[in-house]
Amino acid sequence: MITLADVRVEFPGGVRALDGVSFRLEPGSFTVLLGRSGSGKSTMLRLCNGLQAPSAGTVAIDGRGILRSQAEWRRHRLATGMVFQSHQLLPRWTALDNTLVGSIGRRPLLAGLLPPPRQEVEMALDALDRVGLADKARTRVDHLSGGERQRVGIARALVQRPVLILADEPVASLDPATAEQVLDLLRGICRQDQLTALVSLHQVELARRTADRVVALARGRIVFDGGPTDLSEDTTTGIYQRPHLADRQPEGDPALIGA
Repeated sequence: MITLADVRVEFPGGVRALDGVSFRLEPGSFTVLLGRSGSGKSTMLRLCNGLQAPSAGTVAIDGRGILRSQAEWRRHRLATGMVFQSHQLLPRWTALDNTLVGSIGRRPLLAGLLPPPRQEVEMALDALDRVGLADKARTRVDHLSGGERQRVGIARALVQRPVLILADEPVASLDPATAEQVLDLLRGICRQDQLTALVSLHQVELARRTADRVVALARGRIVFDGGPTDLSEDTTTGIYQRPHLADRQPEGDPALIGA
């Protein structure tokens, strides 16, 4: 679906968020990004949505090639749902109103000033029902729990009718039991709708349980790319405690790769 070819992202001061990354996100896959804070996970997600331009290398979309114009990227973003760590909801709005925000990008600019059409309201109610919040549709989101707010964020993404879901630490602020429930919900919806998903996480066990594929970053380079069953304790130690492994080809562990 998306192919990154030898991508580098460099910020002022010479800081490289990504350093020569090549990566293909396969259609219909549920891929988890692992890595320490600052490893480049959020930058990779932003590249996949055109919110960050590469300093070098290319980002290509299946069927469209390398997107060069703002209009091409806008069409791609309309088919891309985003789920954020901090929800990005309007606290005084109801769950339904926040969910309806996901449909605004498909409406003419001036139409955003008018009440949403019935079809969009029904779509938003259906999305809330799918995440288990049909009975909370008229509840202000600042009266909801953290897990419920994150489910509203998922419902908002579904209203976009996406083909791709990008989720940046979507369960980082939740307790372990709620995090597991929310991630299982997201995984189940992606399977049912055959959506492609790229999800960044810190929780290794959740990655093992839910991912089709795990990609780990350290210091802006891919140091692991494989199935969740290949994610050994030694591998995770290398990802989280020895970032210098990104600078060399590891010995003795075929699951770790240099980028």
